[in-house]
Amino acid sequence: MTDPLVIPDSLSCGTVIGGEDRDGVLALARRIEDSGLDSAWVGDHISFYIPMLESLTTLAFVAGVTERVRLCTGVYLLPLRHPTTTAKVTSTLDLLSGGRLTLGIGVGGEFPPEFEACGVPVGERGPRTDEGIELLRRLWTEEAVAHDGAHYSFGKISMAPKPAQANGPAIIVGGRKGPSLRRAGRLGDGYISHLCSAEQYATNLQRIRKEAETAGRREAPFETLAFLFTVLHDDYEAALDLAANMLQTLYNRPMRDAAKKYCLLGRPEDCLEQMQAFARAGARHFVFSTLSDRDVFFESWQNVIQPGLSQIDF
Repeated sequence: MTDPLVIPDSLSCGTVIGGEDRDGVLALARRIEDSGLDSAWVGDHISFYIPMLESLTTLAFVAGVTERVRLCTGVYLLPLRHPTTTAKVTSTLDLLSGGRLTLGIGVGGEFPPEFEACGVPVGERGPRTDEGIELLRRLWTEEAVAHDGAHYSFGKISMAPKPAQANGPAIIVGGRKGPSLRRAGRLGDGYISHLCSAEQYATNLQRIRKEAETAGRREAPFETLAFLFTVLHDDYEAALDLAANMLQTLYNRPMRDAAKKYCLLGRPEDCLEQMQAFARAGARHFVFSTLSDRDVFFESWQNVIQPGLSQIDF
């Protein structure tokens, strides 16, 4: 039977760019570029519990000081913006970066005040995202586009120049619930997990494949990514404490159980074992969101984790 999705046959890794100031982002972008990591990721919120730079603006800055690394959103809250504006900004960023943009998208909703501030009903975020994905692909590739949909309507427009990538940037769908898995299988070029165990990851991919098959997809290239909060420390319990405290600050609720279930914790060798479980579940690209000392992370990446990737089987 023909597989509806074709998953990469090699492993790769990236990390998240955090920070609130120019010098910090600049230094980290250059360090990622030089480290052998494959991708740089930014989060996205209009407003949140913690300060956060705007995602596409940050990636434009990173594009100017790098040449190799993929530029990725993890994840861009598509329903908070009009798709025509998003299409224009992403086309420009992809073109000027030499075709390095990957657009991870999600629906958000964990911080309702930002939806109110943008004039978008929280309950419409899913349908707006589905309609927005359709519009992005059309605006990236078609010469003239008119649209009359449930949430967006406009007359014929032409958007040029087009992205550097022939069909536009890959759209990677993030999320944890059924609608996001349906969206990934039917509309996405990939799936990125969030606060997800390896066992749940395998179950999610099964659901995504079924959705892709139902949609009539056949041998569609499909990326499988795992977003993993990471704390490297010689003492597991110390790593768990740090992860729990950092995640509680990030999400404004107790997160110790989630940290134990979903984070990469402990020594680099321990993290490789946990990555092995995700690889067997189907993940091929690991996105490390480091909650501990970055110097320790980069040293561990170059000395242990990167060399150890070749020992992970799937």
